[in-house]
Parts: sequence; structure tokens; C-alpha cells
Amino acid sequence: MASGGTVQDGSDDDDGGDLTAQNLEKKCVSFEDEVENKSGCSDFSNVFCWEKEIQHVSRVSDYSRQDNYDFRNPELNKHIGLLEKISDLILNDIPKAEYVSLLNDYVESEFFLIDGDSLFITCISEQTLLPGQNLHFFYLVERFLLDLTNKGAKYIIVFFKDAEHAYFRHPTLLSLRTALILHLQHNTDAVIHTEFSNFLEGKWQSFLQESYPYFIIISDDGLTKLQTSFLNLFIIHALSKRINVVLTSGQESDLIRVYGYHIHGMYRHNTFFSQHRKEIQCVFQTLVKDLQESSTAALLSLSGHSSVKDMEKEVCESLSQLKHIWPEISDIRHIVCIVSCALGLRMYSRLQKKHQATIQKQEKSREITPEEAEDLIRMYCLSVVFLFHLPLSQRARVRLINYHWNKQAFTFIQMHKGCEFFLLKHLTREKLWKVDFTHLSDLSDDLLWKNVAYYYEVENEQGLSLDMGEKVKREYDYLWSIISKLAGKDDDGKSLPLRRTSVYFLEKRSSPTKESKNIPNLGLIPMTSIVVDEFAGDILSNLPFLKSDDSAVTSLIKQKEFDEIRHWHSGKLLSDDYDRTKSSSQAMCKDPWALRSNQKLQSFLRFYGSSLEGNISKTIVTQLDTPKKAYSDMKNSKKIHKTKAEIIIEENQKRMKAEEERKEQKQWDALSIEKLIHENFNSGIRKLEDFLKKCQSNSVKYTAEMAGLNTCFEVWIEQCKDQGKRVKDINAAVEVMRRIHSLLEKCKDLMEKTDYQKIVRCLRYFGFDNLACTLESSQIPEDDRKETKAKISKYAVGMGAARFQLQYMGHCLLREERTDRDPRIQHFIPDTWQRDLLDIVDNNESAVIVAPTSSGKTYASYYCMEKILKESNEGVVVYVAPTKALVNQVWATVYNRFNKTLPDGMVVCGVFTRDYRHDALNCQVLVTVPQCLEILLLSPHRQQWAKRIRYVIFDEVHCLGGEIGAEVWEHLLVMIRCPFLALSATISNPKHLTEWLQSVKRYWQHVESVREESLGSSTTTKKGTKKQKNIKTVNKSYKVKLVLYGERYNDLEKYVCSLEDNDFKIHHYHPCAALTVDHIDKYGFPSDLALSPRESILLYDSMVQVWENWPRADELDPEQFTHFKNKIVITKADARKYEEELKKELKNWIVHDNRMKANRVLNLLKPHPPYCSETDMKDNFPCFVEKLRQMDKLPALFFLFNIKKVENWAENINNYLEKKQKSKQIPKTEKQIHLLTNRLKKMEKSMQKNQTVGMKITSSKTDKMILEEAEHGNLMEKIGKITEIPPDCTYANSQAVDTEILQKVIDRVKFMKTNTTLKTLALRGIGYHHASVSQRGRQLVEMLFRMGFIQVVTATGTLALGINMPCKSVVFTQNSVYLDALNYRQMSGRAGRRGQDLLGNVFFYDIPLPKVDKLIKSNVPQLRGQFPLNISLALRLMLLAAKADDKEDAKVKVLSLLKHSLLSFNQPRVVEILKLYFLFSLQFLVKEGYLDQEGNTMGFAGLVSHLHYHEPSNLVLVSFLVKGLFHKLCQPRKNSKTFSKEVMEQLVLVLANLFGRRYIPASVIKSKQKFYQSKVFLDDLPEDFAVALHEYNKKIEENFGYFLLIISKMADMKQEYQLPLSRTDFSGEECNDSKLVSHLTSCNEGRTAVSPFACLSGNVDSDLLHAETVNSVILRTVGITAGNIPVLCAKKFDNRRRRMPLNAYALDFYKHGSLKAMAQDNGIHEGDAYLLLKDFSLTIKAISVSLRELCDDEEDNVVQAFSQLSDSYWEKLQKV
Repeated sequence: MASGGTVQDGSDDDDGGDLTAQNLEKKCVSFEDEVENKSGCSDFSNVFCWEKEIQHVSRVSDYSRQDNYDFRNPELNKHIGLLEKISDLILNDIPKAEYVSLLNDYVESEFFLIDGDSLFITCISEQTLLPGQNLHFFYLVERFLLDLTNKGAKYIIVFFKDAEHAYFRHPTLLSLRTALILHLQHNTDAVIHTEFSNFLEGKWQSFLQESYPYFIIISDDGLTKLQTSFLNLFIIHALSKRINVVLTSGQESDLIRVYGYHIHGMYRHNTFFSQHRKEIQCVFQTLVKDLQESSTAALLSLSGHSSVKDMEKEVCESLSQLKHIWPEISDIRHIVCIVSCALGLRMYSRLQKKHQATIQKQEKSREITPEEAEDLIRMYCLSVVFLFHLPLSQRARVRLINYHWNKQAFTFIQMHKGCEFFLLKHLTREKLWKVDFTHLSDLSDDLLWKNVAYYYEVENEQGLSLDMGEKVKREYDYLWSIISKLAGKDDDGKSLPLRRTSVYFLEKRSSPTKESKNIPNLGLIPMTSIVVDEFAGDILSNLPFLKSDDSAVTSLIKQKEFDEIRHWHSGKLLSDDYDRTKSSSQAMCKDPWALRSNQKLQSFLRFYGSSLEGNISKTIVTQLDTPKKAYSDMKNSKKIHKTKAEIIIEENQKRMKAEEERKEQKQWDALSIEKLIHENFNSGIRKLEDFLKKCQSNSVKYTAEMAGLNTCFEVWIEQCKDQGKRVKDINAAVEVMRRIHSLLEKCKDLMEKTDYQKIVRCLRYFGFDNLACTLESSQIPEDDRKETKAKISKYAVGMGAARFQLQYMGHCLLREERTDRDPRIQHFIPDTWQRDLLDIVDNNESAVIVAPTSSGKTYASYYCMEKILKESNEGVVVYVAPTKALVNQVWATVYNRFNKTLPDGMVVCGVFTRDYRHDALNCQVLVTVPQCLEILLLSPHRQQWAKRIRYVIFDEVHCLGGEIGAEVWEHLLVMIRCPFLALSATISNPKHLTEWLQSVKRYWQHVESVREESLGSSTTTKKGTKKQKNIKTVNKSYKVKLVLYGERYNDLEKYVCSLEDNDFKIHHYHPCAALTVDHIDKYGFPSDLALSPRESILLYDSMVQVWENWPRADELDPEQFTHFKNKIVITKADARKYEEELKKELKNWIVHDNRMKANRVLNLLKPHPPYCSETDMKDNFPCFVEKLRQMDKLPALFFLFNIKKVENWAENINNYLEKKQKSKQIPKTEKQIHLLTNRLKKMEKSMQKNQTVGMKITSSKTDKMILEEAEHGNLMEKIGKITEIPPDCTYANSQAVDTEILQKVIDRVKFMKTNTTLKTLALRGIGYHHASVSQRGRQLVEMLFRMGFIQVVTATGTLALGINMPCKSVVFTQNSVYLDALNYRQMSGRAGRRGQDLLGNVFFYDIPLPKVDKLIKSNVPQLRGQFPLNISLALRLMLLAAKADDKEDAKVKVLSLLKHSLLSFNQPRVVEILKLYFLFSLQFLVKEGYLDQEGNTMGFAGLVSHLHYHEPSNLVLVSFLVKGLFHKLCQPRKNSKTFSKEVMEQLVLVLANLFGRRYIPASVIKSKQKFYQSKVFLDDLPEDFAVALHEYNKKIEENFGYFLLIISKMADMKQEYQLPLSRTDFSGEECNDSKLVSHLTSCNEGRTAVSPFACLSGNVDSDLLHAETVNSVILRTVGITAGNIPVLCAKKFDNRRRRMPLNAYALDFYKHGSLKAMAQDNGIHEGDAYLLLKDFSLTIKAISVSLRELCDDEEDNVVQAFSQLSDSYWEKLQKV
């Protein structure tokens, strides 16, 4: 026993199986000793040692001695193999996991699950958390959840009951987990589920089926091996249910996104689980059972009770006593403190007596006595009282002492925590007592408790005596008095003296506590720059600047340009990306070969463009600045007198019109449409429709419509007469009504009485008497009046007119289309909203245009181009597209549309992408990608060109919210002076975007007004200046208008597909089936959830079926509805009104307590397709395509999200057709083909030989040649017939394209080996399209699909970004994390070709039904601003400002970019932070020698800015170069200028660590996967490079650590003292009347810039110097993350502190040159790998070119080494 104030070292011998504290202390080894290391990392893996725990419990527990298991238990051993199999399966999946943004479209309808224990593990393992600091732990949990919430996530947290048993080894965690559940339930709005025992029970299965979460966040690593096994079982179960899993490992977050590793649930997981279902259930039940027994035994061993019920009973009795003693008590901290302390003392006293009765008197025990336990509890009570009186601001200053609990104290603390656990468990079930759970997160503070103990053990003993304060003493006395009563103590509840024994409870740590150091106050180097002054001048006075004589300033003079070797000129201005891009310009080219290439290119562009729009070329003539009335005035003006020329023109036009009408009449007469319709109804109708579309003459159209009406009516009559012999085709009646609609709406002026009589007759026969009566009675023929209803009843359609039109004619109801032409547009009649766009362009205004895909918004872009081309030869329009594929499409369209005679050297259209440019700066229409336009706008010497820009068109502007390159779109929008058009189909907050852009335009308006004022100060024109001629003056406008148009021209109908009995069933999917009653009640109907007229009828019928006595049933009956009643022509607008009325009524049902009925309606509309295996769906995919052909739903686009599957599934369709063709062939056909082919070859050889022999040709010879030619032709014909593909064995539409055009398209790829498969597929009408296909290959597919030859295309999402490939049907073939609300709308928008299809079809092929629900009802994500700045951008801006030809223009452009980020719009605090970030970026650049104090660029600024897209790797690269590390590495072979393989590989290793950073999840290291060619895991940097990297990181961390220290003053401290999610407030008035409190919280230094919650674990400001801890400790309201600090971590760890290796793909490929190995070993698909390797190769090339330009000596070793590496790497890449 310990006595005399010292800790006695007891023996480690086991005393047997007695349940004593002496034995238990061996079990509960020092928790902190094992989990705390120097970095403060909490690693619990050693603490939870299952083998030792099980063995120990078997020795000490009477209840588990016989039945307990260990790893040698035969019952458990049976299942170890299965657990390993599951682990291996998951570990094999993890390398293939996609690292993606998780929250793409989580708005009101989407949600996912979070495994509560995975959340617990993640946060408890946080390296900045000190064990025992509960409030800090709760802060970490809430911060994690709030981050998800703020990003729009909807989630549910699930804690399984059985998972609780995994924590029995440490009651501290058991109690903390229980407190977390209670806290989340009572203090937050988070949805928590705790009713499920485990993931195998039926309730859980039902929950998954009903809710179908998007994914589940689960940890792949537990605190113990067995917990890891449990989590693995959970993962495999979720994947087997086709629910995707996101790993907690490697999760990261920035301002607007959360990233994580996403594993797809596949059918093979389902197969594995099904095969091992019984064994999995068995192993799970065994583990849970044993855990329950062992956990119960362990907890009871701490309490001394014989059963859990006894323990619960004692807890209940203690609570009852407490209520009696203190009736008004409600605060959870009081309750837990009093009851747990009283229980702990009682139980410990009981255990002590039991132990004293069993041990021998001479034996020396080591446990603490009950009196010492009371001392420990009294100190605990005092620490809890401090929690009531100390606000967080004061507690954050608590001392971090270098002591921890000794083993004896820790043993008792575990018992105390066990009591706390049982108490909290009881409170979860307590219903009668109103407990205030507000401060459940702050039940205790272990560091504060230790400080109290240290004061009384050490400092008080040394003579320090401090008053605890009156308030504190009074509450402490009262608290202890109640504890004493409940514990049954006979000391009358005396609380003082607090220490009555002299034993020590603390012992010094073996490792010292981390030192608290302050962030160095660096001071700022003064700068003289007009950009700095104008952007951040208002805050400069508040910053600490160094004096000019400060050493940090004077030392800058020494930082000269890099001159290790004299020929290096680091200050030299490098060529920019424009200069380096491969050029193929037409202008001023004299090389014949180049001219020929340009001619071929132009010819192809026109050909490609004609496939997009047809031949609509227009010659543009520049118009001088002549006074002209606006279009709107021209419409209303009337000329009184016509000139002779105008009269002649009119007469010519009339004559031409009459001639055209005669031609069209002849064409109509030749068509014989009546015969065609009778022969093949559908084919005849198609030809009739084609004729009507092309026909311009109204009289001919009228004739055709009447003929169609008569013929279709005849067909209907014939069908009705044959009733019983054949089924009536309702399409005939539909076509009759379509003709009636057209005649009454479009040809009314030409109709005669007999025509009306014919219409009336049709209506009466259909049973539409009410409609017939609406026409004049005189128009009803006498014969028809005599016909009785009975006589004509057999011809009726069997329903009312309105229902018939909605149900069967919805797709062809007349739209509201204008008939008056707009002279500004030649090829079509624009709608009203499109005319508004043209007006905007005419007025030189800007606009944000949001309209559905294929609605016609792009026409404004081409009108804009035409306008600028007409104005002058100088103006430029820039078209910005997100992808190179779209750039090429627009380029071809412009070439096809416009011709213009321009001065030498000028062209109409040019293009500029990263790897190609053509006439970019000498064109009037530049088509480019955002990054390339940014290069031009930020180039110091391209300003003159930039001033020529008159309009910029941003297509797919929603990319502003994308993951990659989003900030570039933002830069462009704020830098351009001219008006713009921003186009998109999917923006959910366009008003906010427009307001932001309007604020930018106001800035430019101010800039222009200031400039004009300065210019206007001189009223006279300078001598010698001439006014420019032939340039049309342009009125400037700074308005930004918002144009919204939400109506699709074509309806979209959705279908889900299922496989039943080897046949596909197509189930119609009603859009309302996606909704729930709760969703409608909370959010209403989604704005873009539109119903087709047929779906409106289905909704009405369902409502009538559910509610028989529905009061509004008659009112909303289609035949009685106001807008339909007695209406012959129901329009699309009428149907839309009906739809809105039904939606409104359904919502009223929900509002007015008819939720059950509404729910039944929604359930009636929902399809119920059977579950189909992924394998079956894949194998039968070709059959599904065939089904679509039979349904006349082709052409179709099939979207997948995996490049490999895109290709494989297309090839599977081709294989299916080939197999089908072979099955139809006559036996021995192949042999016959072989023989005929050989004969043909011999004959061709003979004919060629005769032609080459130079002999005289005799008549006999001539006859022989004629015979040979005839035989040759005969053979060719035979082979052609035999090899001809039957029509049902190909999807190619040979009638769509003639042979010549087809060959022209195919020839584009004939010499490209990689496109061989694509050519083969194309000839069967099949194609595939993804980013890795060559440009020519993609163009082949695009053109042939548009022409109608290819009818089946599999594709990735790249096709959805603006590529013009409209189709009849879109099929979503594969579920994926990338299939979100945004992509769904982009892709489904392709269905329904305007002018060709009246209805678009969307099929969900292998998509789970709940996912379909979410896609349809989810909104698209809002556009939110990215963090706009980084060091490289700051350098590029300063480079522009310093080196620009026009410095004033450069300055205002730079200031616009700095001042107008979307992130800072209407956010003044963010503006201040950005100003500081910019200043500190400049400070780093000055210190590193990239800028001087005047803001001029120097050093290697050019190289850094050129590699700006690779920050911070670009900065690190230069630091390596400056230190001479590359010169040290790049040593050539002896007597040679080349470098060895080892040097090259080492150079690639360095570059791969900088520019090829692709991480692999940490758990992959444990996998047993074999690698065949690749090493996979990238080696660390060589030592000298690693040292240089550490130095770089240290400089960055110091610089930005000081920045974080300064911006901490901008934090919202009111929020900082609240828990993030629950908003529990821990602020308050500080306790100043207690000297003891002041002493314990005396650490004032270094705790101002980190979260006060983080300070509770001893984190200080200096922790901001480490990038890996910044996100955890920084004040959360400053809006800065570690991602904004340009540190390049040499080693990256996940949240469990496991090393995440880098993928060695770049180095592995350099060694073996195999793309297959990339897929096989490195886990990267070949297509993706190629793109990654291409980027890496281009980076090497960029570095090589830069170094060559910077160095005068081309023989320099570094220059030569990079040149050799660039060539060799590119050569390897070209081979694949």
C-alpha cells in the first residue's frame, strides 16, 4: 500500500482470480502512458488489446471463466478464415476507390448515413485531442458535422447497440460514447438512430430499403482488430445491398467541398455475402455473444455487483435519493457528478472490504484506500464546480502540466467512469425526470482535475496556499455534502480539508510535454506598390511593418539573381503558354505543305460544321457607322413611297415565291401520300411530317393536311369495321386529331365549308359530339345529322375529347410559337425570350441566360458573333467553352456559318487550347478554354489584343462551381471590360450570380468614367490625330440582365427497366413517384419537375381512385376543366395549367390533414420493378438495345461513368450483332467467302500483271480482259451479297448517309491504329465517346450520330457538356457517384430532338429505384465562390502590373480580380481576410526573391508563374533549383552528354513527388495484393531534396502562421465560444474572486489564434505552424483552411495517423512503359492513366523549355537532363 506521500512500486505478480482493485490495476494499465506521444497523438491500438483482455477476464471473472473465448478458442477459430477473406475483399476494393467530391447535389432531398462508431473513432483519434478532454472531443465531432451541414449535406447518424460492447476494455470511452449519443439526440437537430441492434437484423434491412442512403461513411480501421472486423462486416454488408461506402480515412474538406474515397457497391459483393450469409451471421452472433458476456463481466468486476440488474438497481436507488435530497436538481453535470461519485465511493468501499477479508494479513496490497479515494473524488468535485464558474475563455488558459495519473488512481478513475456509464445509460431510458442535457458535453475536464491534484500534491505541500473563492467554496461544500449522504459517509459531509491523506495520485510523464512557443512576430517588409496601396491600403496602418534598417530588410539586397553558374539568367522574361503552344496558322503562310494542310483543315471544318447545322453559310459585310433605326422601330414604321428598285425586288420575290410553290405542289403530287399511309401507316406519316416541315407554301401545306386527314380517317374507319379481326391502332385517331389541330390553327383562312363539315364528321365518329357542336350547325352535313349514335358508336375512341388529347396526343399538342419572322434571324422563327436575347446583344448588354438544354439559347451567341463581324474588322468575340471537344464543335460551326473578306493576315475564326492554337490572335472569333483566355488576359504584352475584345460568351458557365478550374472562370468574369453572355441550363441561384456580376460591371463603369474624365479635361484633339474610319461606333452598356426560361420544347418521359424471364420490362416512371408527402409539405414540388399531359391524367386518376368522394373530382375532370371544356384544340399551355392545378390540389391534401390519402396517391404512381443482378443486366445489355430498336426509341445515348465499361459495353453490342448474323448464315458460308476471296485475289493479281506487261494488245487479249473484268465484277457482287449485313444485325442507318460522305468521315481515322475498333463499330451503327478517345475518333462518332448513321453510342459525362448530339432516348446505364442532379439534368437534356422528336425518353437501366427518386427531385447545387487567391496568382498579378505595356489598364484589371471574388461578395469580413492573404503572399515572394520592394518581378518569377497550376510544387521546384540540387543530381556519363538510366529514374522520382501526387488509402499497404510490373508505392524524396523541402515548408509555415495569427482578430468570438452545431454557449464572466482559479488558468501567452476548445487539450498558437494540424485548431469562423497554405507535405497521414503513400504511376510507367500495368497494378484505368501521364509529360516539357530559355549555355547539365527526360518520356507515351 502506498503511504508517506510517495508512490510504492508493487510487484507485478498476479494474485489469482480475486475481484480486487489490486488485480484490476494490472488490467487497467495507464491509459495515458500508452496513448500519448510527443506529438499529442492519441493511438488507442495498444490500449485495446483483445487477447490480453480476454485472457485477463478469464482469470479474474467468475462469470466468464468457463464460457469465455480467446483467439485459440476453436469456435472462434473456425471463422478467422472468413474474416480474412472479407478483409482481403475490401482491401482489394480500396485501391480502386474513387477520390471524389462527396457533396455534389445534397440539397433538400439527398441524404447519406454516418456510422456513429466510425465518427467516434475518427474524432477520438484526432492528434490534437488530449485524452480526457471531453469538451474538445465534442467540439471536434460537432465541427465535423457542421462542416457537412454547411455544405448542404443531409445525413443520419446510426449507433448500433451491439457496437457498444467493443469499448468495455476502457470505461472512459464507453462513457464518452454514451454521452455523445445523448448529446446529439438532445442538443442538436441531427437525426440519430439507436434502435438497431446491428446491421444484420430485419429492422435495419427494412430501413435501408425504405430510405436507400446515397452512401454510408464507415471507418475501415477500428480501435482494435476485432472492431476492425466488425467494421469490415458492416462494409461488406452495405456493399452487398448496393449501397456505396465512403471511408473516413483520407477525408478532406475545403471551403465548399468534402472529398473522400468512394467504394461502389457491386453485384459481386452481393454474391459474396449471399454465398457466406450463414457463416457471416454465425461469426457475428458468436462475437457479439462473447463480447456481451466479457464486457458485462469486465464492468461488473469494476462495480462489485453480481449482475447488471443489481448495478442498474443501485443507480436507480441513488437517483431516487438524489431527487429526495435535491428535488429541483436538473443540470446533467450536477446529476452525473453526484451520483457517479457516490456510487464510485460505495462500490470501491465494498470491493475493498471484500478484498481485505480474503487476503493474508502479512500480504502488502497496492491499491488506494477508501480515504484516499475520497480525496481523489473531492478534487474531482472541485474541478466540476470550476466548470460551472469558469467560462471557456478562462479555461482555455489552463496550465498544461507534465504529469499523469498513476496506476492506482487510474484504476479508481475507470471504476468511476463505469458508474458514469451506467448512470447515462439509465438516463437514456428515464422519461419522468426532466433533465437539462445542455452541458452534457462538459461533464468533466481531466486536465483541470490534474491541475487541482497537482496543486494539492505539489504546490500546496511546498507552502503555496490559495483561496478557492467564496462562490466556488459554497457550491463545492453543497455538492460534497450531497455526495456524502448518498455514499453513506459518517463525516457529516465536511468538505474541507480537501486533502486528508498524503498519497500521490500523479506521476511525471516519461516524455516531456510539448513546449509552448509563440509564433514569431516577423513583421512585414514595407512595399511600394500602387496595387497594394489601392487594394489593401486601408489596413496597412494597422499592420506591424519593419523599419528600413531592420536586418530582415537589409538582407534582401543580398538576394541577387541566381548566379551559381554565370550563364543562368533567372530574371529573364519567359515565353508564355501562348508562344509555346503548337501552332498551325493560316495567315502569312508560304510553305506549300502548310497551305495544303490548312486547306484540308478548312474543308473539314466546313464539313464538320455542316453536320451540326447544315449548309447555312453566310457572307458578312462590314457595315459603316450610318444612322439606322432600331429593329423595334423598324417593325412599326411604314414606308409611304417605294422606289422603283424596291418595286422590282418585290415583284421578283413574288415570282420566285410562286415558282417555289409550283415546285412544292409537284413534289406533293409525286409523293402519293395516301398510298404510302395505306401501305405502311407509320412510315407514311413520317414522310408526311417530313414534307410539312420542309414545305414553305401555306396552300400546299393546307392541301397536304387535308389529304392526311382524309387518309388517316379512312384508316381508322377500316380498322373499326374489322374490329375483332385486328386490334385498333389508336395512332390513326391521333393523327386525325393532329391534322384537325393544324388545320384549325394554321390553315383557317384557307378552309372551306366542306372542310369544316369533314372535321365535324370526324369528331362525331370519335364520339366528341360536344366538340362537333362548337362548330356552326350549318357546317354539319345533312347526312351526318341523320346518322344515329348507335350507328357510329363503333367508331368512337371510348373516352372524352380532353382525356383523349391529353392521354394520347400530349407530345404533339401545339406549342405557343410565334409565326412572325425576325429579320435578324434567317433560319428559324425565334421565340419571344430568344428575341429578348437578341435585343440584349443589340444593346451591348450583358446577360446570364438559364434555359433548358436544346432550348435554343446558343443562337444568341452566333448572332453576337455576326454583329461584331459586321461592326468592323478589328472587334473580337471570344467564345469560352469548358472542354476541347466543345471548342472544336464551335470552331467548326463558326467556319460553316460565316464568310468574310478580311485584310491579309486576318481570319474569321481561330482556336486556342492547351496543346493547340490556330490563328488565335489574328481572328475575329476566338474559341478557347478558360485557362487559355486567362493566359492571354494576364499576359503583360497581350493587352493590345485584349482591348479589341467586344464580347465574351461563356458557355456552360455553371462550371464556375466545378471542382477543377472553377476559379479561372471567376477570374475571367471579373477581368473583362466588355459585355458578356453567360449560358447554362443548370444554375440554381442565378439571381445571386447576376447580382455579383452586376457589381463587377459597376466597378468597370466607374473605371471608365474616371478614365473619360481624365481624357475629357482636354477639349481639343491633339494635332496629327485622325479619326478612325470604317469603324462602327458602339454604345457601351454596363447592365447585366437575367434571362430565365424553364419550358422544354419536348416533354421527357422516364422509364425504369427490369429483366423478367429473359425479357426486358419497361415500367413508366411518373415524376411524382419520386416525391414523398414530407418532401412536398416541406419543399413543395421541385421547380423543374414537369409532367407530360399523359402523366397529368395518371395523377388525376390516382387521386380519384384513392379518394372516392373527393370534392373537386368533377371540377378537375379533364372534360370539365375550365381550360379544356368543349375545346377542339387543347394547347401545351392549357395542359400545363391543368398540371399546376393538380399539383396545387395534391399539396392542399397534405396541408389539410389528408396526408394518408396523398401518400397512397404517390405509392400508386410508383413502379415496382424486381431486383436484377448487375451481371445479368450487363450480359443482357445488347438485348435491351434491341428492345429499344423494336420500340422505335433509337437513336440513343447510353451513359456510363467508367471508361473501360463505355468501350466494353459497346463492343458487347457489336459481338451480339455479329453472333446474330452468323446464326443466320447458311452453313459453310465462311468457307465460301474464303474461296471467293482467294479467287478474287488471284484475278486481281492476273489483271494487274497484264496491265504492267508492255505488250501489244490484240483483239483476243482485249476479249480476255473484258471477260476477266466481268468475272471480277461478278465475284465482287457475290462476295457483297454473302457478306451483306442483314438489317436486323446492324444499327447503322445506311439511308441517312451516302457512301461518299461515309467514306469521307471514315477516312479521317484510317491511319490511326487506336481507332480500328471504333471504325468497326461505326460500320454497324455503334460508337463510344469519352475523353481518352482521340479527337478524330470522337468527331467520327459525333458526325455519324448527328447524321443518323450511328444510332447507338455509349459515353461518359464529357458528352453532356454542350456537345451537339441530340437523340430520341437517353439511357442511364450505370450507377455512380458522378450521377448527381447536375449531371442527370445535363445528360437527360439530350433526349428529344427539337424538330425531329415530339417526346424525349429517359431510361434508367441499372439504377436503383431510390437513386432514381433522388435524381428527379434533387435540385442542382448552388454556385458558391472558391477561395480566389494563391501565391502563384499573386505573383502573376504583380508580373502583369509591373511588366504591362499599358500599366493603367493592367492595374485596374488586377484590382478588379482582387476586389470582386464571388466568395467575398457582400462579405466585408472575407474581403479583409483576402487583403491580408494577398499581403502575406507578397511578403513570402519578397523574402524568397521573386519580387522586390517595389513589386517588380525578379529571380525565377517567370518559371513559378509559368507552372502556376502546380502550386506549391512550382515553388518547391525553384527552391531545389536555387540550392543547386538538380546540378548535383544531373551528372552525365563519362565523356558523354547523355545521362544514365539511374539518373533519369532519380529525376523522375523527384518530379513525381512534386507533380504526380496521387495518394493511395493507407489500408492498401496491408493488402496482400500482388503487383506484377509496377512498384505502386512511390519512394520518398532523396535525403538532400527532403531537407530542402523541409526548409521550404518551414518558411511557408512561419509566414502564414503569422498571417493566421493576425486574421484571428477577425474571428467571430461569440461563435468561437459556442459548440459549432448545438450552439451550446460556454462564454461568460470570468471568475476573478478565486486566487486558486487564477493560478490554475495562468497561461495567457500563445492562445489567441487557436480555438478555445482546442486550447483545452493544450494546443497553442504555435500549432498553426504545422499544416497538418491547422484545420483542427484554427478559429473556425476565419474561413481559412490548410489548403490555403502552400505547404507540400513530404508525408501524408489519414485521421488514424496512418501513412498514405503516393502512387508511383509516373515513375512506374517510365520504367516499364505499360498502360496495362497502370490498370492492373496502380489501380488507374488505362484511359485515365494516359491523361495523367500526358499531363506529367507536358509538365516536364514546360520545365525543360523554361530552363533552356533561362540558360544561355545549352550544354548545361540540368538543361540537358530535363531535355533528355522530356524527349524520352514523350517517346514512351507516344508508343502507347
